[in-house]
Amino acid sequence: MKRTAHVTAPWRLRSQTVELGTRTLVMGVVNITPDSFSDGFFPASDQAVAHALRLLDEGADLLDLGAESTRPGSRAGGSDAAVNAEEEQARLMPVLKEILKARPDAVISVDTYKAATARSALVAGAEIINDVSGFTWDPALAAACAEFGAGVVLMHTRGKPDEWRKQPRLAPEPLLAMVREGLAASLEAARNAGIAEEQVAIDPGYGFGKRLDENYALLARQAELLALGRPLVAGLSRKSFLGDTLAEFHGGAPAPVDARETASVAALTAAILNGASIVRVHEVRPAVEAARIADAVVRAG
Repeated sequence: MKRTAHVTAPWRLRSQTVELGTRTLVMGVVNITPDSFSDGFFPASDQAVAHALRLLDEGADLLDLGAESTRPGSRAGGSDAAVNAEEEQARLMPVLKEILKARPDAVISVDTYKAATARSALVAGAEIINDVSGFTWDPALAAACAEFGAGVVLMHTRGKPDEWRKQPRLAPEPLLAMVREGLAASLEAARNAGIAEEQVAIDPGYGFGKRLDENYALLARQAELLALGRPLVAGLSRKSFLGDTLAEFHGGAPAPVDARETASVAALTAAILNGASIVRVHEVRPAVEAARIADAVVRAG
């Protein structure tokens, strides 16, 4: 395999800077949502905190806390979103504060597209805002991130979750062009808001408006997005298209979420070999081990 050149660059966060590209960083997911497709809901904040601390103990470099589901079919991103900013913050803030109380050095990302939630999280000590909409769903979010000097992850999303199942299929060339152009527009929005290039990482948005096999076409050519000049984040863990690929092992039905972990590790390895600097995962320890092997391959190339 031809070695993929990663973007090696400093990533400037709210209060610190981390170097991306020298080794893969693992971002552990903490879902504080009653309808998460992946790892359920923590009914009490102490359970969510305990889960987060376990991910850190297993080697997570970053935590990504989310308090609103963006699963296919949800109303996230619209004016009638099922979770408003007040409810999102009521779920999120106790967990965020307790994690930082227990581990003051933890680097926390908050998965939100709402400016009000981003502000509250950054005041409380979050370092990164992970916006699945790439600054397209809340026009005030970019300014909030700029005000606090936050690190940002800008993801490409094709439409909103309640539209994803109706999207027409795209061939690889128009698919890649769509993702590249969408991310370029998000980068431009960041620049216009006064966010420095060093604050931004980008995410192709696997599963976010991409139909099944389109995700594989995107993963195979992911490295082409490095031409945008920013480090790549890849979130492939437990995605639906992995379950569909494993249907033959599950009586013709998509593999359930809890049977997608091996596939998730395979996908994150492919993402690293195709230029990802950060992988977003639900199970940290296997991801850390896989990333070490993939990094060794990249270095040896």
